Amino acid sequence: MSSEIDEEKKSGISPLFLLPLIVFGALAVLMGFMMLSGHDSKELPSALIDKPAPEFDLPPVNGLERDGKQVPGFKRSDLLGQVTVVNIFASWCAPCRAEHKYLMDLAKDDRYEIAGLNYKDTDVKANRFLAELGNPYDRVGFDTGRAGIEWGVYGVPETFIVDEKAQIRYKFVGPLSEASYRDVFLPELEKVLNESK
Repeated sequence: MSSEIDEEKKSGISPLFLLPLIVFGALAVLMGFMMLSGHDSKELPSALIDKPAPEFDLPPVNGLERDGKQVPGFKRSDLLGQVTVVNIFASWCAPCRAEHKYLMDLAKDDRYEIAGLNYKDTDVKANRFLAELGNPYDRVGFDTGRAGIEWGVYGVPETFIVDEKAQIRYKFVGPLSEASYRDVFLPELEKVLNESK
């Protein structure tokens, strides 16, 4: 019996020993291909691009006022007739706080509306968040999570550009930064605005 074990040891390397090396090599080739292909790893695909915005009807955030009036909630029909920037945000979201100044900048332009989808938040916290940072939104709908699912939200923040026919034309995942706002988001918004004329 010991001679059989000695023969197995002499016969070479076990195929199971090579399996981790083969898997590692395949992953290295795949990663190299992805890096050289020019694919943006931050870009998440959306099945909703160039499709109608989903049906939804969100109530307003209670107590949220702008110019002394209750800020209305919003629904799909509110997206018809003008370009709309739809921003998914929450008071508990630190990146939402970081991108907020870019939303305030967007609010200075009256060629489009800005709608906020307040995601899995509370009225009190949403009011406090917008009182502290400013309210860029023409409409803010309170979402328990269902509308976010319908919009294909991966997480907060996310920002959509919707054309006057309520077609989703662009989706930005994650917080806007100075570079992404200037070099990516604003050009996409201008493109949709020009096509909507």
